Amino acid sequence: MEREIPLYSYDGQLIQWVDQKRLDLLVSLNRIFRVVKHRKGHVARTTLRHMPGDPPPSLLSDYAGTRYSVIENLPHGRCWKLRKLDGRDEDGVPFSARNVFLQVVSDCLVG
Repeated sequence: MEREIPLYSYDGQLIQWVDQKRLDLLVSLNRIFRVVKHRKGHVARTTLRHMPGDPPPSLLSDYAGTRYSVIENLPHGRCWKLRKLDGRDEDGVPFSARNVFLQVVSDCLVG
């Protein structure tokens, strides 16, 4: 039984397991970006190359959401400051997140 090798996309997601013959074909087509080998010489994992037309890799900041605390610079140092949910935006227009917050809480309680 031939050993299968994990094949990862350019952004680190496991795509499939391939055999050595398939890996050799991908290397010959210049589709492999990195091959990681063990000390004994056998292939541990491979990563595909990012090709033109592929979407950009996803970042952790894409999933982080709104930050409700920010670093505030003070004359004597820096500290964390909680961001207010109610206030004014950059143009001076007042906004309130209270109704949105209450809607989310009520939706969670119903489900």
